[in-house]
Amino acid sequence: MTETSTITVRGVARRYGATAAVQDAGLDLRAGRITCLLGPSGSGKSTLLRLIAGLEPVDAGEIRAGDQVLSAPGRTVPPEARDVGLVFQDYALFPHLSVGDNVGFGLRGLPAAERKARVLKALTDVRLNDRAKSWPHSLSGGEQQRVALARTLVREPHTVLLDEPFSGLDAHLKSEVREGLLETLKAAGAAVLLVTHDAGEALMMADDLVLMDGGRVIQSGDPQECWARPASTAAARLLGEVNRLPAHVAGGVARTPLGQVPAPGLPDGPAALLIRPQYLRPGGEGLETTIETTRFGGHFSEVGARLGDDRVHLHVPGASARPGDVVRIRADLSKATVVPD
Repeated sequence: MTETSTITVRGVARRYGATAAVQDAGLDLRAGRITCLLGPSGSGKSTLLRLIAGLEPVDAGEIRAGDQVLSAPGRTVPPEARDVGLVFQDYALFPHLSVGDNVGFGLRGLPAAERKARVLKALTDVRLNDRAKSWPHSLSGGEQQRVALARTLVREPHTVLLDEPFSGLDAHLKSEVREGLLETLKAAGAAVLLVTHDAGEALMMADDLVLMDGGRVIQSGDPQECWARPASTAAARLLGEVNRLPAHVAGGVARTPLGQVPAPGLPDGPAALLIRPQYLRPGGEGLETTIETTRFGGHFSEVGARLGDDRVHLHVPGASARPGDVVRIRADLSKATVVPD
């Protein structure tokens, strides 16, 4: 692994008429690391991937591979000259070619023996060396994805881009395919950008996480840090349910309905307290409230209650809480974050 960026994106924008699909976006892709780009539909994440791939020009900013400018206003290096591999959402396999010929399609300029050896190695890496003569339609969704990945990796690109790679898979296949994909990508050593709208998927796969909303990158960094210390309410909600309560900052301390919380660096005035449902629990010396709703979720129940004018959710182990129960809510404020209002 290296700390040197393979791809750098700085201040990139892409507009369609009056609509800004991507605005002032920046990120770094590093060799041997998987970066997950997470955002809701319409957030600009797939557009940013297409800009990095060279499928669209940028209207502002710059994309570089090392010292080479790949994209800038008025300049776009074509996709085939970028040494960047792209795995499409629908895999885009050629139905009239065998699995082996699909994988070797981009190696047609090589001698036959070398092409055959590289195709066999790529298929072995994704555990499909016994399916080289099969047709794409005879493969499962997970196998088709692995063929598409092999077709990309066989060219040994320095960067691999994957757009929603699990969206076409059944839920029970995702875990198995994800593990195989992670292993293959790590072994390849390329810089990887994986676009997804699934928070759990991003958190489990990412070495580096980039959160995007409204065409902008709103937070990036270590996945655990982004989840535990979101930079904003929007960033917190991209990674799962969060309670938002009013706060008021004075002298670096936020006063909230749940107690006082350090707020270093925030200006005095209105703010918001963010705390995940699992860090609220009934019991102890907390605030008294009446449970309004409970919804059983397997290993926990989602409990709805009110704190003054604000509704909060708790994740309570089991199914012990019932609507109408009067409880006290205690909070682990060490796991709470104060953000600008």
